[in-house]
Amino acid sequence: MKFNYTTLETCHSATGMVLVIDVLRAFSTAAYAFSRGAKEILLVSGVEEALALKTQIPNSKIMGEVGGLPPKGFDFGNSPSQIIEQDITGLTLIQRTGAGTQGAVRCVNADNLLAASFVVAGATVKYVSKIAPPEVTFVITGGYNNDEDLSCAEYLESQFKGQQVDVESFIQRVYNSRDAIAHHDVTLPEFPKSDLDYCTRINAFDFVMPITRKNDQLTMQAVKL
Repeated sequence: MKFNYTTLETCHSATGMVLVIDVLRAFSTAAYAFSRGAKEILLVSGVEEALALKTQIPNSKIMGEVGGLPPKGFDFGNSPSQIIEQDITGLTLIQRTGAGTQGAVRCVNADNLLAASFVVAGATVKYVSKIAPPEVTFVITGGYNNDEDLSCAEYLESQFKGQQVDVESFIQRVYNSRDAIAHHDVTLPEFPKSDLDYCTRINAFDFVMPITRKNDQLTMQAVKL
């Protein structure tokens, strides 16, 4: 199995099996949303698109962020600490974020598309390994200068290869990453430190999050292994 790395700027050309990674916080928050009973999550790139979709879909709510904070009209932010407290059983969620959902939307040439993060790492490796694609492409949505997504991709690659690794070293990279800085600042309650803890719970869930495209709409679901 060959492994490729790409970013938001170049992921449109990725083909085959593509894993879109957003650890802080989109695809960690999504996993916790599924754990709280969400039926499906529709991924969009724009705020207005999200707001419009909500008017069209019964029993739907919007979660996500612009600049880390939920825009006006959004029901939830991009925080696992917040979503874990919600009863969203059976709801359709619409998610818009600045990195994760952008990556998913841009991967227009992927044959198989999965959302990935540390909390679903083991399930993701198991699922993809059963398919046994010749290549896997990791989309580092935060960019190479923001270490949490790169750390997750490198951890996933090590697990595909069956390597024994120091898990804590990968986790520490998340806590030391650029996007983690706000979560260490007690004067910014909208960026709780608990989010870091939730986002680094490796293998917290035994499901994967495949993304399907139909009529230009991306739908993510939780598939339990």
